[in-house]
Amino acid sequence: MVSVALKREKVVVALKTNDKVWDYGSLFYGGASLLLIIFGWQVVAWAVDWWRGVPFPTPFETGWKLLKMLAGEQFLGHSIYLHTLSSIGRWLSGFSIAVFSGALIGMAAGRWRTFERLTMPSIQVLQLIPGLAWIPVAILLFGISDGATLFMIAVTAFAPIAINVAGGVKRVDEMYIRAARMLGLNNRMLFRTVLLPGALPHILSGLRVGLGSSWRVLVAAEMVVGSGTGLGYAIIQSRWTLDFAKSFVCIAIICGIGLIVERVIFIPLEKRTIELWGLRREV
Repeated sequence: MVSVALKREKVVVALKTNDKVWDYGSLFYGGASLLLIIFGWQVVAWAVDWWRGVPFPTPFETGWKLLKMLAGEQFLGHSIYLHTLSSIGRWLSGFSIAVFSGALIGMAAGRWRTFERLTMPSIQVLQLIPGLAWIPVAILLFGISDGATLFMIAVTAFAPIAINVAGGVKRVDEMYIRAARMLGLNNRMLFRTVLLPGALPHILSGLRVGLGSSWRVLVAAEMVVGSGTGLGYAIIQSRWTLDFAKSFVCIAIICGIGLIVERVIFIPLEKRTIELWGLRREV
């Protein structure tokens, strides 16, 4: 018994050591990838300046401009903080609408075959429509306002969320559903305690796809129907001021926010889901 316990302890220590090595390796490759991007960016800046004679913002110039904007330098009459918060607020509002409606319809479609046959063909058609194609529809419905931007975000993220949720619910083992019914669970409790947890891996996949699509269409929508603030609006307006370094700062902030949401929220949540459902390979 003692030898077995010692062996188990060694395995645990080895696994922890491997996890640390893997983390250090991720940091190394992440840093190397960032340096490669910066180097490629600098090479492109030199090439454009040599070939076309046009000043192209370098990584150093963009970084310096970012520090000045963080220190309070305004862009289009507003701080970079206001532009960023405006974009995040619009995205959260539109994405929340998509999550609520997509999860609700997806669960109903995954549970009831008749509802699925009625709704899924239309939702699959919606998924084929690019987000920018909704611009004329959004303007006709809401005019040049934040409502048009929220509509484009919601309708773009809705389809992948609904489709993945429906697929996840359909793959929940029927045995669990029958057991819940035998225990006397009603439809609300069944959805909350059985179908929702069982479909969680698929829900996360839908949220990640919807996140990327909605974030991209947010920036594009702000370029077209922007109302004075937002990162997309700031980027498109930089062509008039010819201050392209500030537009590069906005692009860097867009990338940074996307990476933070992906690395801080979705990857840990996905990892926790895999551990919870026993999908990790045993050693």
